[in-house]
Amino acid sequence: MSPAPSSNFDPGLTRQYAGPLLRVVNKDGSFNVQRTGLSGIAGSVYSRLVVITWPRFFALTIAAYLLVNSVFAGIFLALGPGALHATERDLGLGDFGRSFFFSVQTLTTVGYGAVYPAGTAANIVAAVEAAVGLMGFALATGLLFARFSRPTSKLVFSGRMVVAPFADGSSLQFRVANQRSNVLIEVEARMMLITVELAPDGQLKRNFRNLSLDLPGINFLALTWTVVHKIDETSPLFGKTQEDLKTQQAEVLILVKGFDDTFGQVVHTRYSYRWDEIEWSAKFAPAFFTAPEGHLVLHVGKIGDIARLS
Repeated sequence: MSPAPSSNFDPGLTRQYAGPLLRVVNKDGSFNVQRTGLSGIAGSVYSRLVVITWPRFFALTIAAYLLVNSVFAGIFLALGPGALHATERDLGLGDFGRSFFFSVQTLTTVGYGAVYPAGTAANIVAAVEAAVGLMGFALATGLLFARFSRPTSKLVFSGRMVVAPFADGSSLQFRVANQRSNVLIEVEARMMLITVELAPDGQLKRNFRNLSLDLPGINFLALTWTVVHKIDETSPLFGKTQEDLKTQQAEVLILVKGFDDTFGQVVHTRYSYRWDEIEWSAKFAPAFFTAPEGHLVLHVGKIGDIARLS
């Protein structure tokens, strides 16, 4: 490895090298950092529930709903057969089924009246469950509102970067498009190279270098945008080979932000490419075409299509 430059630039990811990383930024845009030793979990649980995927959110919500009702059903069963009375002798549910669906009615404050509590203990449990239901559904409603109102970008990136001809030399490129039908305006991109190199003190250090872009911003993202870094004498990639990038554990960090005209707010996203996700001597294939009716058709699934150069 060649000696590291004298710059001590650190964007917040630390220059200290403690071992090889799978990657610095995961494919979902999150940083590859796991936190331990936290004293409280309330804030982290809330933020996690706001950002997890919708299938996971609904699965956790349903699981919590079933768990709470099962717990209270078990409590009513433990109070004995006289804790719950039914207006009909046989509801066809069994002891646990009757307790479970009474719990559902109490938690949701529906109360059809087919089953009712008898005795002080059963009425106290029912009152506590009603309060739990009111607070629980209030929290669930708040989480739903937070998830729907949170401005997020839905950008899709090409699966790989390419080293392609550009002007009188070569360039490093990736392509991005908007998966939503709305338009992002004043879109800006930044590209940063992360490498592991030998410092003057003989220790391995992570180095961060901003890569200049031929066009760092566009007015609006309606189709695709191919972001280009020209590899010339001023580029840290100049003269590098794929083997050099492998040795330096190279990773290219991408930051893209733009103004969402639907939310009326600035949205941003992160992405990264490792050295083995760079295709050499290739270029991107067209991802849109003009329909016979005269409008442009963008095939979002093809933004990562690559054509090999001979």
